Amino acid sequence: MELLLSVLGINLLVVMTMMAALWMISIPLRDVSFIDSFWALGMVIVAATTYAMVGDGAARQQLLLFLTAVWGIRLGLHLFLRWRREGADRRYVALLAKAPGNPHLFSLRKVFLLQGPLLWLVALPVQLGQIDATPASLGIIAMAGAALAVIGILFETVGDWQLARFKADPASEGKVMDKGLWRYTRHPNYFGDACVWWGLYLVAAETTTGRWAIISPIFLTFILVKWSGAALLERRLKRSRPGYVDYIERTSSFFPWPPRPPKSGA
Repeated sequence: MELLLSVLGINLLVVMTMMAALWMISIPLRDVSFIDSFWALGMVIVAATTYAMVGDGAARQQLLLFLTAVWGIRLGLHLFLRWRREGADRRYVALLAKAPGNPHLFSLRKVFLLQGPLLWLVALPVQLGQIDATPASLGIIAMAGAALAVIGILFETVGDWQLARFKADPASEGKVMDKGLWRYTRHPNYFGDACVWWGLYLVAAETTTGRWAIISPIFLTFILVKWSGAALLERRLKRSRPGYVDYIERTSSFFPWPPRPPKSGA
């Protein structure tokens, strides 16, 4: 128990220190949009600091660290480069426009101090899953989890690549992306994210301590589907994309599924 509390406490301190540093960087930039890229990279930092504290070369520890690093570095760089290319995210611009007073103190409370604990919570599988020394070998559940995480990484990567190509084409202006993976789910990137963290949880869940991390994938899926992910994005797209309502009617929201045929008479 002492080791568990020590690992969790140190990681929380690391995360909140990182958030404080990012907040200070945001002040001269007058933009907090880059926080999305550091959400992914922060997961890698948590996995790495956990390994530095308890790692002894066990296969489970290395697998959790490796999968988190591949996912987080890829996604973090993708989001960072998108921010550099496209500028401030309109979600954060709208949020800070509502600031009742000093916008920098408002962003500290509503963005950085909020996202820090959430990041730490979602990263529980790569923390708790590294603590137990037994079982030493990877079982069938862990292997299934690793496979699910790889599928999620690939799904998310392909979806991001397809969307980037679509947005780079001037002919796509004002249109709805409904090709490739986006034909089967309206949010292949979010679906891929969920697969990754459910997979990491399964790798961790073969250990007694790791099983307690179940709150992580449940909470992340809720965020992606009902809170700040798909639900928030779709409210904006319904207003800005004329064909998005039709896209919703024929395309699965989250889980990939063949598109529904158009309604009769449509």
